[in-house]
Amino acid sequence: MSLDESQAIRPADTPTPDAPRVVAPGPDAPGPDAPGPVAPGTGAAGPKASGTGAAGPDAPGVDGLGPDVPGGGVTDPEGPLASGQRSGGQRSGGWAAVRPVVLRMHYYAGLLIAPLLFIAAGTGLLYALSWQAESVVYSDELTVSRVGDGAVPLSTQVRAAQSAAPTGKVIGVWPAPEAEDTTRVIMEEPGLAEGETLTVFVDPYTADVRGQLTTAGDALPLRAWLSEFHSSLQLGEFGRNYSELAASWLWVVALGGLALWIGRRRTRRAQFVLPDREATGRRKTLSWHGVVGLWAVAGLVALSATGLTWSKYAGENIGQLQDRLGGATPAVSATLGEAADSAGADEHAGHHMPGGTEMPPPQPTADIGIDRAVEAARAAGVGDHVRVTLPAEGKGYVIKEQDKQVPVHLDAVAVDPADGEVMDELRFADYPVLAQLTRFGIDLHMGQTFGLANQLALAALAVALMFLVFWGYRMWWLRRPTKDRALSFGRPQPRGAWRKAPVTLLLPLAAVTAVVGWFVPMLGISLIAFLAIDVLLGFVAGRRAAAAKA
Repeated sequence: MSLDESQAIRPADTPTPDAPRVVAPGPDAPGPDAPGPVAPGTGAAGPKASGTGAAGPDAPGVDGLGPDVPGGGVTDPEGPLASGQRSGGQRSGGWAAVRPVVLRMHYYAGLLIAPLLFIAAGTGLLYALSWQAESVVYSDELTVSRVGDGAVPLSTQVRAAQSAAPTGKVIGVWPAPEAEDTTRVIMEEPGLAEGETLTVFVDPYTADVRGQLTTAGDALPLRAWLSEFHSSLQLGEFGRNYSELAASWLWVVALGGLALWIGRRRTRRAQFVLPDREATGRRKTLSWHGVVGLWAVAGLVALSATGLTWSKYAGENIGQLQDRLGGATPAVSATLGEAADSAGADEHAGHHMPGGTEMPPPQPTADIGIDRAVEAARAAGVGDHVRVTLPAEGKGYVIKEQDKQVPVHLDAVAVDPADGEVMDELRFADYPVLAQLTRFGIDLHMGQTFGLANQLALAALAVALMFLVFWGYRMWWLRRPTKDRALSFGRPQPRGAWRKAPVTLLLPLAAVTAVVGWFVPMLGISLIAFLAIDVLLGFVAGRRAAAAKA
């Protein structure tokens, strides 16, 4: 049942022996003290809850960021000190001073960000499942009808693909990684959008063409569409703002909710990690919200961090920072003549000459062919799930491993098309640590590192996040004002709770917030907008209160 008169939280000075010892969330929290996004708005704890109701965005007590009475609004059965208040108007420090700010952040997240998080989780769930759906929808193109005794040469498979798509220009070949897989021949095709290629699927045993599809990287049409839907809702560059805004706030509400959940008092320690089965109404929802958020918080923070790495604004800052720290992802060099330059064979090759002219790199006089290039790469230790990039002007063959499952195989070599010599090689073990971590993070986010287990974990996180948002809105509904105060947000509360916090805490907190807001621009811009709205609503409410007294 929902909260009613029998469940109303009693005043702190009249606790009952059988009353659960819970700390009521602050008045401005759209949801409870739990990790994850929280729903907007709050109301009273019940029709006859003791103390004041929860303050909403335009309550006269609003002043800047935090609720006006730390932890106040609904009287706390554990006493004011348990909810972050101090008697006598004294300044509070530590968690008691920060708690109102975190609660207010939850209010903002529930009001404006939680819907975006719900959408991101829903589209992310679809993407996580797309890997398995892809293997079913495109089984004809991806698999052979019968595993043969031996594969025909790659050059023969390429010619078969060229016959099937004569207008395409072959730029890469992905030999079949497993016995039942087809070979992918990647082509540039006139009329395709930027980032798209034409992939022809060839049976490696018979050189029969199994089909052709428009692809984006390694993603076939279904997964490519869902990937774009997840990142931009198919709205182009403008749509990417939604996913970056969601990723920018996800770690904030997750860690803030974790802090609020840890700071709560409870009668049994098990209630910290397991739902309270004896609870009813809003407290039951709160228990599920907090416990699921606790178990999901690490994954949610990881999704936020990895998602930001390829976002538009924060991603650029992350890339620059990574480069400055020496963690840029290296690449194998396939430029012809570059190896000779480094050995001192021809100091002028590919360099500017007097008078402003430039000597172009030497052009290949012969091409050993893709089969011998792959053999040279395998002799150099690069042979697991390789992808071959064909020579372009002034370039040689680039052969990279693309097995991203643990243990990863991501070594690469460049092969001279004239004689098959290895011009350069790059081992994943030689990547800077930051580059390795970035690679692992992105592949985990995309569901590749541990295959099906990784994809199921992503799906579980997406479902958990959707439930966290749902529970947050449900708790807001259960705390809504009663019918006789249908348009009320609760009683006015004293302003300026944040002023009671010590300067030694406020200044570092403000500095850290400013730095993070600059580094993650979508978070900083939206936070400034939230603060402006909050101050404006507080000002308007204060004017109305003054006019009413007059």
